[in-house]
Amino acid sequence: MEIVPGVHQLKLPVPIPNDQLAVNVYLIQGKEGWMMVDTGWDTKEAFDALEKQTKEMGIGFEDISQIIITHFHADHFGLAGRLEQLSKAKVALHQVEKDFVYSRYISMDNLLAEMAQWLHLHGVPKRELPRLQKASLGVRKFVLPASPEIALKGGEKIPHGSFNFEVLWTPGHSPGHICLYEPRERILLSGDHILPTIFPNVGLHPQSGPNPLGDYLHSLEAIEKLRVDLILPAHEHVFTSLRQRVKELYRHHEERRAAIINVLKEGAKTAYEVSLKIPWIINGITMSFEELSPLDKRLAVISALAHLEPLRAEGKAERFLQDGIMFYNAPGVQ
Repeated sequence: MEIVPGVHQLKLPVPIPNDQLAVNVYLIQGKEGWMMVDTGWDTKEAFDALEKQTKEMGIGFEDISQIIITHFHADHFGLAGRLEQLSKAKVALHQVEKDFVYSRYISMDNLLAEMAQWLHLHGVPKRELPRLQKASLGVRKFVLPASPEIALKGGEKIPHGSFNFEVLWTPGHSPGHICLYEPRERILLSGDHILPTIFPNVGLHPQSGPNPLGDYLHSLEAIEKLRVDLILPAHEHVFTSLRQRVKELYRHHEERRAAIINVLKEGAKTAYEVSLKIPWIINGITMSFEELSPLDKRLAVISALAHLEPLRAEGKAERFLQDGIMFYNAPGVQ
């Protein structure tokens, strides 16, 4: 589907059928080839859908000259290696995540060990720890990693055809997440940073950086100031109401923050215990912690932790170590 002249959106399926999570891949026309933004999962279904839609556009993989990855999560990076081989295109990824590709997708033993230690530190019980530690291993089979030739930092200009995109580093959902902004056309390719109805997960974990929630809110503030008429997200649908959506994202995190503060007033809790006490929204459905899949449980714990650490930094929470486990409480509450 052509969104505006020269910018096409392709929808690729996910391993578990879910139209809301279908991946939006963008192809942008240029004089010397097409630029692809994100790639989808490395599955037969996603590849076949991509091949079918590109053929309908009258282009082949050899016509793709650049591949820009908004972030290295499997649904955006999965097909990058296969497409790199087929197209000979140059792949670009933020430097932070370029440095993590090997540990995340090729040799995962160290990262798995770090994650086990992290989850134990923050209160995940022994009976649940192996499932949460290994919850993302199934994703690995849907990724053929690329070796990004271009390391982005943010601030770069990417001229392509009639467009001149600016790379915006927007960490939070992932440490090297980027958006692409076209100021003349007022178009924002937002990746997972801003989605029309989904609230992107923001979690504190071994590869996130020390304050991912602060990074995310700061990035939102910067994006909100842009002159944007059209947002092209990596999931769901194209939309226009940037400032309204940013306000909703702020409100979501304010509500979660308030809920966590109320939990801490009950007494000392680990991040795991906090996550047990607050509601979670999965694909638009509010669920209890017990209803979540192992992967979503892990995301819940690290999301709770992403709020707990800023609260501690502001003096609205305290933390202490007891028997090798980290606890948080409200000041003056034991």
